Amino acid sequence: MTDTLMVGVSGVRGIVGKDLTPEVVTRWARAFGTWAREGKGDEGRGKRTSVVVGRDARTSGPAFAAAVTAGLTSVGCDVIDVGLVPTPTVQLAVEHHHAGGGIAITASHNPIEWNALKFIGPDGIFLDGAEGKRVAELVAQDGGRGTRDEGRVAVDPDAVQRHLAAVLRLPGLDIDGIRKRKFAVALDAVRGAGGPPMRDLLEQLHCRVTGLNLETDGRFPRGPEPIPENLGDLAALVRRSGADAGLAVDPDVDRLAIVDETGAPIGEDYTLAFAVRAVLGKRDGGRGTSKPTVVCNLSTSLVVEDAARECGAEVVRTPVGEVHVARAILRLAAVIGGEGNGGVMYPALHAGRDAPVAAALLLALLARDGKRVSEVVAGAPRYVIVKGKAERGRRNAEQGMEDVYAGLRRRFPDATVDTQDGLRLAWRDRWLHVRPSNTEPIIRLIAEAPTGALARDLVDEGRRLCAASAS
Repeated sequence: MTDTLMVGVSGVRGIVGKDLTPEVVTRWARAFGTWAREGKGDEGRGKRTSVVVGRDARTSGPAFAAAVTAGLTSVGCDVIDVGLVPTPTVQLAVEHHHAGGGIAITASHNPIEWNALKFIGPDGIFLDGAEGKRVAELVAQDGGRGTRDEGRVAVDPDAVQRHLAAVLRLPGLDIDGIRKRKFAVALDAVRGAGGPPMRDLLEQLHCRVTGLNLETDGRFPRGPEPIPENLGDLAALVRRSGADAGLAVDPDVDRLAIVDETGAPIGEDYTLAFAVRAVLGKRDGGRGTSKPTVVCNLSTSLVVEDAARECGAEVVRTPVGEVHVARAILRLAAVIGGEGNGGVMYPALHAGRDAPVAAALLLALLARDGKRVSEVVAGAPRYVIVKGKAERGRRNAEQGMEDVYAGLRRRFPDATVDTQDGLRLAWRDRWLHVRPSNTEPIIRLIAEAPTGALARDLVDEGRRLCAASAS
């Protein structure tokens, strides 16, 4: 294992052939398999443990799938291979098979030279801090304990169809209403895992689909993250084909970005805002009634809060990271949640980011309200997000951040303070989030405000105070 392998809460990632090799993958799979078997406790002793394995379209995927299978079976786990599928399909398959866990082989939106293992618990949710720490401890112990009773391998070819069928059965989803509209949709799947399933779903909703990069060969023709600067070809396709909307997914199909009917990318935060409106509709909250809850992370745009407020819901924010949002959704019995990167999490199906769910909810909203994408966007306040970074300095990192946070709170005494994940200072129409990077010796600053100038002012002031603290 190399020193530059990036180990996170819910998995491990690296550059293929440099940090991430079949040997490294097998070692981590052995550790995860051992962890999954530990999770059975006394009641499960003697029973076989199964682990679902799926991958995205990256060219290193087949070799890493073989390495994962070898590692899991060597510690006595049975493997259920779902093949080349979206990550949310793997999560749902874990629940369907009542498996001990799952491994999704995907580097999500990372560049083409990367790959990763994402570890999924028996509840279909990515591992949290304590669980991930235990897997890392087992890796340090040489990847877990082998067994004479090697695991078996089975293939599940129906996982994607079960996933899509479940989306079409979502409560409150007006399938007939969507089908009557016969939407024209331009689709860009970046040659990842999303081409066939997304086209299939849209066609089942009677959409006329014009495709771009729907092949599943993993040879990304553009930056794989579905951010506006990577969606120029999709925007052109929307204009050329006269589509009602353009949809872009990332390589493992857990994030959805939208291009409006004029060919303008509207930003990934609107995906969750649209989903909130689709699920909740317009509500007045009602005196004496409890408000529905929407969960998102601290760096998610105010467009989500505006949508929730319009629908009579309250927003609860969590630290950055999908697992934090998922756990809060379940703990609070939230109606919907997600992240501002285009990740919609609808617990009526499962508490995981799911692009097929997001696409269905978008079309349901457009069909119900009879509006175009641009009209929905124009009907709510607009904001600008600005990101920046600052040096952390040479002093003790924890003490250095405390000085930064104290300085920011003195500078902005009228702000609402959140310290779950760094420091977030918020006002009704703007916010500043400052947190140390987990991968670089820098402080990350992100701000949102009604104009770019106001957002930049917040970032600049935060950077100034960071520099003063480090000096």
